[in-house]
Amino acid sequence: MTPALIPPPLSLYVHLPWCVRKCPYCDFNSHAANGTLPFDGYVDALVRDLEQDLPLAWGRTVHSVFFGGGTPSLFPPAAIERILQAASARLRFAPDAEITLEANPGTAEHGRFDGYRAAGVNRVSFGIQSFDDGCLQRLGRIHDSGEAEAAVKLAQDAGFDNINLDLMYALPGQDLAMAERDLERAFALQPAHISHYQLTLEPNTVFFARPPQGIPDDDAAWDIQERCQALLAQAGYGHYETSAYARPGRQCAHNLNYWRYGDYLGIGAGAHGKLTLGAEQSILRRWKQRHPAAWMAAAGSAAAIGGDDRIDPQRRPFEFMLNALRLHEGFALADFEARTGLSRDTLAPALARAREREWLSVTDTRVVPTALGRRFANDVIELFL
Repeated sequence: MTPALIPPPLSLYVHLPWCVRKCPYCDFNSHAANGTLPFDGYVDALVRDLEQDLPLAWGRTVHSVFFGGGTPSLFPPAAIERILQAASARLRFAPDAEITLEANPGTAEHGRFDGYRAAGVNRVSFGIQSFDDGCLQRLGRIHDSGEAEAAVKLAQDAGFDNINLDLMYALPGQDLAMAERDLERAFALQPAHISHYQLTLEPNTVFFARPPQGIPDDDAAWDIQERCQALLAQAGYGHYETSAYARPGRQCAHNLNYWRYGDYLGIGAGAHGKLTLGAEQSILRRWKQRHPAAWMAAAGSAAAIGGDDRIDPQRRPFEFMLNALRLHEGFALADFEARTGLSRDTLAPALARAREREWLSVTDTRVVPTALGRRFANDVIELFL
């Protein structure tokens, strides 16, 4: 008998697309701010966008909200509050919902964090990238290390204790000692969570077209990764996902829902959503028009939708694995069935090959990547294509 698709937990992603300056490594849908930003008009458009998508999520509870960008901290607290009030008036929010705002240290102002906290934000994610001023300049960041530390302390003074720091490694001109110092300065700020990931040259970025000098080679990058993983473990940060480390109980609930193949509404210019439609027994991916002005003009109408894609059963195992195998905990086979509507037998041939190569540990109930499997994650995932 074919398992039924059971709607998983639901999150809300809100895309705020503007930043002060586009970074040369960034491939996100972000746009340099020119002049005064249309905060009120954009929030009005977000509400229309949400109302259009509401029928996809009637009666469901939102467990996390994530304001991503761009640089969401360019938006004043009053705008963030309006968005949260509009969303919570139309959707049921869990009492303990995690509400994250991404912030750039170069846009942090004294007093704003009090306002964000009063608006309902309870987690802040800082795009630090490095505490080395030379590395920051080569990355095109608008802040320096002193501003980064000051911004984190401002958030802590406002009462935030659930703070993530984004750090990158294998940066132009960076060696092992510099990467170690980045972590030491991060640890001194005592964040609850650290995202630590390798700089990659993504298509359609300045760095891809003109790679910077001095990027560590693969062997040097691996040495940095191994050493930093050891330092993070010594400092009490559990390595729970490919590039995510957290104090006990402080894993990012929003990202965990992505990696567990959960559902999410995506509102805003270029936002993506994934919804399990129980009545239809189908999975829908929906994305919005990318350009802010075009999306704002069309928000709430069919013209704002960039596309709808029904995920056919043949594609679901790969989609599920692409997310779930990022997690050190792996996944329960029962969750695979509930979230894909497919029998676990669908996985059997690929799981057998992965076990032979000692990439996955498989029991009657659970699949967990081994240390070797984590190192060759892309090869493991390709088995399920």
